[in-house]
Amino acid sequence: GSRMCPLGWLGVASLCLGTLWAVPAKERRKADKPKADLSPYENLDLDNYDLTLDNYGEILDLSNYEELYDYGDLVPKIEVGTLAPRPKEPQTPPELGETAAGTPKLQPPSGAGPAPPAPGPGQGLPSCQLCLCLGTSVYCDDAGLERIPALPAGTVYLYARFNRIGAVRAADFTGLEKLKRIDLSSNSISWAEADAFRGLPSLQELLLPENLLTALPELPRSLVRLDARLNRLGSAGLRPEAFRDLKQLQFLHLSDNQLDFIPVPLPESLRSLHLQNNKIQTMHEDTFCDSQDQGQIRRALEDIRLDGNPINLSLFPNAFFCLPRLPTGRF
Repeated sequence: GSRMCPLGWLGVASLCLGTLWAVPAKERRKADKPKADLSPYENLDLDNYDLTLDNYGEILDLSNYEELYDYGDLVPKIEVGTLAPRPKEPQTPPELGETAAGTPKLQPPSGAGPAPPAPGPGQGLPSCQLCLCLGTSVYCDDAGLERIPALPAGTVYLYARFNRIGAVRAADFTGLEKLKRIDLSSNSISWAEADAFRGLPSLQELLLPENLLTALPELPRSLVRLDARLNRLGSAGLRPEAFRDLKQLQFLHLSDNQLDFIPVPLPESLRSLHLQNNKIQTMHEDTFCDSQDQGQIRRALEDIRLDGNPINLSLFPNAFFCLPRLPTGRF
């Protein structure tokens, strides 16, 4: 009996130790479970991805974006507009109400017979099917157009840059009395009807740079800005006294053409005249100032570019006496 007591106590102690050892074993197994290896990510520096409004300009260079896409009329609220559908299957164009005068109103095809195929770009579809309409603005940039599409009657701003438009016709803008800006930069326009823009009473900005024009059409008297840089305009392509009656014209940019004279008379409202890189060799004393009025001061005209022409401006000192600044060019 005395021998069995120590053995009994030894058995009880073994059971207690086994119970205590079983509980932390589960925790040890959890601790011993292998973790994901994060060593490949230890050297990844994410500091440069902290994109805020303060460093946004340093990461993305948008310095040239505003010049190419000058959407000054863009409104934050989208009122009307659809993207151009893919002309895979014939579709019925939606009812758009008024269209430009002289353009037949599209009607849904009748149930009898197959539906007519969808016309190609600029071949009859309203611009809001081919381009993007936001409020009173129509955006047709880089849309593969070969002619100006039918525009909604309330169009105020038209952007149709980077297309293949070859000509401008008077019928393209008939009835668009609210149109203020036409931007046809970077097309292939070689010809415009004489009255293509004359019937637009509200037109203020006409932008035609980087085309193939050899002559300018008649211009509306409401015009404030004319940009026809980088064309093929020669002196014969400007009507005599083409700008005399444009009493609101402030910016006249005709650089990089083939002009051999300065188109005079220039309206008193003119602020900026760019004629650089033409073929101008001479000028008259009354080109900018009235030679009979020695007290004249023409304060508005402060920016005249004549550099890049074969003219020596120092030979015509009486032509500049009324100007606040001398023209830029060779003296």
